[in-house]
Amino acid sequence: MTKKANTDSYRRLTPEEWESAWQLHWKEAQLNYELPTTKKKASLAEHDFLTERRTKGKEIKRLKRITEEFEMGFKKLGKLGPAVTVFGSARFKPDDPYYELSRKIGNIFSKAGFTVLTGGGPGAMEAANRGAHEAGGPTYGLNIVLPHEQKPNPYVTDSFEFNYFFVRKVMLVKYSCAYIVMPGGLGTLDELFEAATLIQCHKIGPFPLILVGKEFWRGLRDFISFMASQGVFTPEEVGFSRIVDTPEEAVELVLKSLPKKFKTQLKTPKPAVKKKK
Repeated sequence: MTKKANTDSYRRLTPEEWESAWQLHWKEAQLNYELPTTKKKASLAEHDFLTERRTKGKEIKRLKRITEEFEMGFKKLGKLGPAVTVFGSARFKPDDPYYELSRKIGNIFSKAGFTVLTGGGPGAMEAANRGAHEAGGPTYGLNIVLPHEQKPNPYVTDSFEFNYFFVRKVMLVKYSCAYIVMPGGLGTLDELFEAATLIQCHKIGPFPLILVGKEFWRGLRDFISFMASQGVFTPEEVGFSRIVDTPEEAVELVLKSLPKKFKTQLKTPKPAVKKKK
């Protein structure tokens, strides 16, 4: 069952509250283009790069690191087979209804024969990997190196580590034939709109973009409708996306979108054989 949004306690921020939040954030803060240091060698190199003058030589070295990360992603993910990417918040705990919903999403897509990809972290990502793992299917995490050291969750078949958000995002989009968006925050919205823009502009796909949780996504749906009414795009341009409430609806929509030849590549996992006592 989908978690019901707490609309009773929800209220819109006033312009004064927005202003207060801005002032609070910037009261002590100053513009700082340096990355926090971590123990990771690549991150230390990036920190040094951003604190020094951007010479041609340093730019070439940075380009080399970016290229090497793309090459790693291409080699690791190029042979996965049909995959879906599940986006969602890292903040949901195992006792949260959205965690359980994400777990069911991973499970049902794995049973349908898909490889399940996530960002590799906790929350909805962990839950989707966990559901796929429990179904016996392949599931991978594309982990990002952060100052607070995000650790890969324990339910992945393998974890691939990235230093650059944009490279990681390319991999999460490039190697999937559908995108399942669970409730999430700014990072999830970034991933959602990245995929939506690429599909709208015919750079990829069209691939189905499924948002799970009608109550959670209601405000976004209303805002998208408002934007269309202002003429910034037509309703038909977001026709590739759909908001549903259940994992069953999501997998059915994705399966319907696949060409017949592509469906033959789906490999349903074999149930684990229980050992005799």
